[in-house]
Amino acid sequence: MQTVFSKPEETRGDWYVVDAAGKTLGRLASQIAHRLKGKHKPTYAPHQDLGDHIVVINAGTVRVTGAKLTDKWYHQHTGYVGNLKSTTLEKLLKEHPERAIQIAVKGMLPKGPLGRRMYRKLHVFGGDAHPHQAQQPKALEL
Repeated sequence: MQTVFSKPEETRGDWYVVDAAGKTLGRLASQIAHRLKGKHKPTYAPHQDLGDHIVVINAGTVRVTGAKLTDKWYHQHTGYVGNLKSTTLEKLLKEHPERAIQIAVKGMLPKGPLGRRMYRKLHVFGGDAHPHQAQQPKALEL
């Protein structure tokens, strides 16, 4: 018996649209990461990028449980002394609604060149409009 791996030119990444309105942030992010990795396909291999393109709309209306809106903090450091920038989830959703989903999904993907290639297939938009109509994405219910 030999294991048959699919070749990159044989694999095809489909395009899907996910509506994040009213969905829980963590559960949605884990299901999106699962699709970006390609683990839902029978030809999955951990060393290959077999995932689909995911377009997420209505990212600003994602919900969280508990008091995470005020208690969850996102930190960013520029590398200079005294330049730690911190913001809450509530402020992040108001100013940049797509970043909450992007940060959550990015943390669930593999680290390194393969994970970065998978992450580039994620397209998140705060509203319900997106510029990917030409790819004819199918609706995906998660």
